[in-house]
Parts: sequence; structure tokens; C-alpha cells
Amino acid sequence: MSYQALYRVWRPQSFIDVVGQEHVTKTLQNALLQDKISHAYLFSGPRGTGKTSAAKILAKAVNCERAPIEEPCNECPACRGITDGSIPDVIEIDAASNNGVEEIRDIRDKVKYAPTSVKYKVYIVDEVHMLSIGAFNALLKTLEEPPKHVIFILATTEPHKIPLTIISRCQRFDFKRITAQAIVGRMALIARETGVNYEDNALYVIARAAEGGMRDALSLLDQAISFGSEKVTVDDALTVTGAVSQVFLLNLAKAIKDHDVVSGLESLEELLFQGKDPTRFIEDLILFYRDMLLYKAAPNLEESLERVMLDEEFKTLAEDINPDEIYQLINMLSKTQQEMRFTNHPKIFLEVAVVKLCQLETSVSSAVDSPAVEQLMQRINQLETEISELKQHGIKMTEEEHQPAVQKRPQRTARRGFQAPAGRINEILKSATKQDLQAVKSRWAELIEALTANQMRSQAALLKEAEPAAASNQALIIKFKYEIHCQMAMDNDKFVETISSILQKLTGKRMTVTGVPEEQWLSIRESFVKNQRQDESGEETTEFGTSEEEPIIAEAKKLFGADLIEVKD
Repeated sequence: MSYQALYRVWRPQSFIDVVGQEHVTKTLQNALLQDKISHAYLFSGPRGTGKTSAAKILAKAVNCERAPIEEPCNECPACRGITDGSIPDVIEIDAASNNGVEEIRDIRDKVKYAPTSVKYKVYIVDEVHMLSIGAFNALLKTLEEPPKHVIFILATTEPHKIPLTIISRCQRFDFKRITAQAIVGRMALIARETGVNYEDNALYVIARAAEGGMRDALSLLDQAISFGSEKVTVDDALTVTGAVSQVFLLNLAKAIKDHDVVSGLESLEELLFQGKDPTRFIEDLILFYRDMLLYKAAPNLEESLERVMLDEEFKTLAEDINPDEIYQLINMLSKTQQEMRFTNHPKIFLEVAVVKLCQLETSVSSAVDSPAVEQLMQRINQLETEISELKQHGIKMTEEEHQPAVQKRPQRTARRGFQAPAGRINEILKSATKQDLQAVKSRWAELIEALTANQMRSQAALLKEAEPAAASNQALIIKFKYEIHCQMAMDNDKFVETISSILQKLTGKRMTVTGVPEEQWLSIRESFVKNQRQDESGEETTEFGTSEEEPIIAEAKKLFGADLIEVKD
């Protein structure tokens, strides 16, 4: 095969050619000059950022005949042999296909032998995270204390999958994504050296599609060169990368801004007719609005833009859109993108999203243009006119009336305890009888059990410290030991109604329930008894109502006087 891909032909052969990783190359160059070479290195980072290339350059630098040197000379037999792979002492291993324990044991057995052609034997293990746990364990001791003539260089795109025991035995270098500007500069150099004509914007389209990987960028450039006949144009780059042109994104953004659903759908149909991927398109649209938001916030940070190129049309559109609108657009597009990942019909979700975006009303515009707001303003003007007329007729308004919108907060009153309805209790006591009270007392335990069965256990617990105090044919007074229990029970209308229903089933009588704390019950009862004694009828009363006195009570009053006698059940 006579033709080689660009990324193979233009693979870096010295540290200066490794683009965008100055923090790595500078450290390695200083270590080479100071002869402070470690026994193990770990290169981690995204794909296509120069990890394996830096490993081979380091292998050449440590074995160069002019060492110590910061760059390999690429002229001596050692450098040329490592470059073309003819020196067996620099071993490249693909851990994805050699990830078993036996392969690592073979390395461990051979590592003790001295190199035959160069000073250091270098093992470059690519995609080292693919090794099995057993293979990692077999590598541990050798990696920590290898012979002096051995250097291990491990490369990976997923360092989180490597055991910490391996990482702690290596010097770690994190390769970062290469900036679009650096990728464009490298591609321009390659295009000039190879005699390829290109448009500057075409290289920017390819660089942004590469997402920080130089190898991906060179592969796309290779495709664009093959696709175009004489010159790499923006259209060629868009076709190869599958991206959407900025002109199309601007037209769609204008339709969304103008709430033109027809134009928005026509633009979308044209996009899909060209065979563009809906998933890729919605990502481009999100990045378009993201770049617009960043441009409005920091116009000078052009390097931070990932999707757009700053032209006059884009700048004009960005000035006409509020940041609040951009926030809403990005949120809606992000939700649509998430939904498209789990459907077999992403086109439908994309069309619905475009319709929603074109019909989207921002909070700012709706607040200003709302008819309800206009009506409210008219009403305010009318009220102001009426107030001025009232002033002219001599009607004075207080300061509080001038400010109707300001309402005073109601003052909090001190919390008062539960107050039993004394009037209602007195009415119940007038018709209360011992027979009705005994009828309720005899079924009191059954009442509590019925409440528990009705899933009202907490309410039933309130009645354990309570008892019937008086009862008539239609009403019941319950005496509670604690005031708080009485308040909790009486404030619960459902609880009171349930008690009445259960009593009707148990006694055959429908009774209204009234609660009273024990302390208040004593005072209410005593007051009721005194009032009954002073009744004009002159009839003696029992504890709850008028009746004939029992002979024993009458005899006791004769002997000791009525004032000293207190009748208790």
C-alpha cells in the first residue's frame, strides 16, 4: 500500500511536534536533561491527544546516542530503529488483545534480560485499563521494582479503571483535549506542506468536529481532501463531518425568534432531506445557543466558542435575543435531546421541539405584552382619576386609605387554653340522668375497641385518660384529665362524629358529644348545683337535674345541715 493516512505520516517524532500538551512535554524534557528518568509512567487522556506518540518519543530520547538530550535526534541508528520498529528492545503491547495473566507473566520473565541494541528496554502498554485483575496483580511487583535497564510506559483513555496500586507506582501525566485553535494551526501546516488548498473556515469546522483529538482531525481532513476535487471548502467539511452549516442554524434561530413556525419546519425538512442526523443536529443547535450565550457574557473569549464563527449576522442576532430566552431554549432542547436517546423516531421529537420553540413565549415578553396587564393599568388609571375627583369634592382620605395595597399583619394574640362550652354543658346537665350515664359507662370499653378497629388508635388513646361525666338521652359529656387532650379531641370533627356513630350502634341513641377538662368540669358542675338549689320551684336537686331526694340524703341534711352535705356518685 503506497498511500498512508495523514495521521500516520505526520505522527510527531519529537516533543515539539506534540500539539497542546506543553505541560507534559516540558516536564519530560527537563527530566531528560537532568537524567531523572522514572521507571514507570502513566499517560492518560482522551483519544488522539498524543499519548502513544509521546511514549515513543520518550523511548527514543532515553536511548538516543546523544543523551542526555531534551529532544531525540532522529538521526542516530537507535532513533531510526525505534521509529521504524526494527529495534526489539522497545516493545509495544496492545493490552486490549493481550490482557491475560499469561501474557503479563511472559513480560515479567523476560524483563530481567538486558537490552541488546540500546541502553533501556522500554515497554509501551497501550489501553492498559483493559488488563484483567489477575494481570494487574502479576504486574505489581515488577512495575514497582523493575531492573535498572527497564522503563514501563502505560497509556490509557480510562484511568479510573486502573487499580490504585498500579497508579501509585507510576508518574502520572494527564493529556488534555487539544484546543480548536491548536488543531487548526497543525492542519494548516500539514496542508501547506502537502500542497493542499483549503478555506480557513473549513479547517475550523473540522477542528470543532474532532472534539479535541488531533488524530480525529487529521482523519477528517484526509476525508475532506479526498471528497473535494481541488480545494477543501466549508461545504466539503460540513459534508464529511455531518455538521450543519452556520447559515442554516442562523435561519432556524431567526424563525424561532420571530415565532415563525412555517419557516422553522421548512428549514428542518430541508435539513432532514439532506440526510443530516437529527441527534447530531440538536447537539449543534444546543452548542449554537451555548456559544451565543457565552458571546453575550464575554465577547472577547472567542476561543471558548465551540460551534459558531463570529460574523456580523451572528452578532446581530445575538444582540436581539435576551439571555432569558436563551436559557429557556437550551433547557427545552436539552430535554428533547434526552428524550431522543430513548426513541426509535427521533425525527418526531425534533419536529415537535421546533414547533414548541417557535411558539415559546418568554417571561419578559409575556409580562410586557399581556392583555391582562394592559387591563390592569387601565383600571389603575381609572381609580386614580376617581380619587382625584373625590379630593376635589372635599373628601379627605387618611394615610392608610392612600395605601390600600399595604395590609397590616394581624397581631398575634397570646394563646389561650381550651374553654369548655359552659352554656351547652348546663343545658345537658338539666336533662342528664344516672341511667343514661350508666348506659354509656357500661359500653365505654367497647367504644375504645371500636375506635382502634377503625384505624383511629391515636384518637382512642385520648379516651384512655377520659371518662363519661354526664349523659342525657341526646347528649354526652366526656371529662378529660388533661386540657390538651380535650382540645385535640374536640378539634377533630371526624373523631367526634365517629364517637357519636359508635355510641348509636352500642346504645341505640344518637348523642352529641361535648368535651370538658377535669378542672373546668368541677367549677361548671359546682356552679350548676348552686343555681339549681336557688331555683324558684324550691325543689331539691340531685347532682344532674331535679328529682325526689333519697331518704338517706334527707336525713343527713336534717342532722348536719344542707350546707355541709355534698352528694357524690
